[in-house]
Amino acid sequence: MEWDVPRTANGALVLVDLGADHGVAAETALRGTGLNVDLLRSADVEVTPRQEAKVVANLLDALPHVEDLGLRAGLRYHLTTYGIWGFALISSPTLRSAIEVGLRFLDLTFAFSRIQGRLVNDEFRFVLDTPGVPAGLQRFTIERDASNIQLLQQEVFAATIPIRRVTFAFPAPADVAPFVRTFGVVPQFDADENVIAYDATLLDAPLPQANANTAAFAQAQCRELLERRMARVGLSGQVRDLILASPSDPPDAEQVARALRLSSRTLRERLAAEGTSFRALLDEVRERLAEEMLIVGGLTVAQTAERLGYVELSSFSQAFRRWKGMGPRDYRARQLAVGRQP
Repeated sequence: MEWDVPRTANGALVLVDLGADHGVAAETALRGTGLNVDLLRSADVEVTPRQEAKVVANLLDALPHVEDLGLRAGLRYHLTTYGIWGFALISSPTLRSAIEVGLRFLDLTFAFSRIQGRLVNDEFRFVLDTPGVPAGLQRFTIERDASNIQLLQQEVFAATIPIRRVTFAFPAPADVAPFVRTFGVVPQFDADENVIAYDATLLDAPLPQANANTAAFAQAQCRELLERRMARVGLSGQVRDLILASPSDPPDAEQVARALRLSSRTLRERLAAEGTSFRALLDEVRERLAEEMLIVGGLTVAQTAERLGYVELSSFSQAFRRWKGMGPRDYRARQLAVGRQP
């Protein structure tokens, strides 16, 4: 979770409106954020996840009796709330491609959860956890992001998508009825993981509003928007810039620390405070550049590995598999096949 990456004010407005519907004044919802409703409704205003998290904390303090507040919140974030990210999903050819795009550009959403996709036999699973999220916000975060996943799946498909099963790592509430209404099944609570599972055969079902040209344009816009936002973030942004300046021979952590006139220890501590590390930033930059080189630039796997500073092709392939869950050749073949679909 990049707590200082700017995002649109739409998510904060959703929360303020949720509070208003439960009798919480906007001033109360926005206390301690430095924001006001007029500012949030202004064009091109951005907020940080830290400010949004403060709004959530304010609502939880004001509405302790609303046990399913997270579920209610998640059902308010429609595809249109997300702007270009929503267009990228709805114009994708299949649910599989929509999920791949959605997770690739997850930092353009209002999620606080880390969301991963897993294909296990005949079941596709969204797995959610909350590293770095304050303890008091974790349950709300999981409930909100889980219910929003279900809503977005329905809007992408323009139909109700049956869920196989849902599990949550937190205890059962006094009333499980809101969970059953939201997901269509009775969840398992006190589970090992937070999981929403679907029949894997749904992954390759065509989407009703698929459009290859719109999808390509929307994904390009997502990529550019995310890069602009990430580049502006604190020390992490400076480290990314230094890595991007020489991707074929990237600096190591010691060289970056010297360039920024910091000790290695200070660099580690400040990056940790921003929720990241030098290794994570190096991987992030390499992952994005690899995708650009393979899909947009048309480079071979070997050329991409060389331009990203990998001495051994096998090392690049292993890293790519860790990033994307498949090898670079398979990934490129799948992306090109998606792009050729009408």
